[in-house]
Amino acid sequence: MKNEKAIVIFSGGQDSTTCLFWAKERFGEVEAVTFDYGQRHRLEIECAKEIAGETGVRHHILDMSLLNQLAPNALTREDIQVEEGKDGGLPNTFVPGRNLLFLSFAGVLARQVGAKHIVTGVCQTDFSGYPDCRDIFIKSLNVTLNLAMDDTFVIHTPLMWLTKAQTWELADRLGVLEFVRNKTLTCYNGIIADGCGECPACKLRRKGLEEYLRSRKGTSHV
Repeated sequence: MKNEKAIVIFSGGQDSTTCLFWAKERFGEVEAVTFDYGQRHRLEIECAKEIAGETGVRHHILDMSLLNQLAPNALTREDIQVEEGKDGGLPNTFVPGRNLLFLSFAGVLARQVGAKHIVTGVCQTDFSGYPDCRDIFIKSLNVTLNLAMDDTFVIHTPLMWLTKAQTWELADRLGVLEFVRNKTLTCYNGIIADGCGECPACKLRRKGLEEYLRSRKGTSHV
């Protein structure tokens, strides 16, 4: 695939940044697309810009403000406190239709720039119950995109079956663990790197990192 082009759906967070480096290793040309949907922290977009610039990747920022109007929740409103799901329900960070729209618009952009591959960091293993992170959704949408545009896109989900610890392991294998740890923004409270340590995103990220570092330390003595 070294002579082919890929579009990476890119937020500047741990998962999408790992996917960006994964794509750069596999494809001859990589571009990134970030969606501005009035997310809780504008720093997310600035973080994505900086990483794209540092990695030499052409960066598209698309206006998706309509999503903010349609889906008021903890990721689109600063006055709504982040809360985890109760009794098996979805957390209030779930933005209905977000990945459906992101992947659809990424497909339109991919067609425009001549890319056949779309890379996204969705994950069913640590997906917090988000229905649009499931493998079955991705496969379904891949078929729909190809039918809708009479084209042959391939949606890649390198993190789909990885735990957060395994995602850190992948970053390490790609030689970018420290880059991902220090330059990405995952925190719901808008703090780069290790974040606030208290929000659900930070807890998941830290738990995965600690688990991976323990396993790496254990294997180093073998």
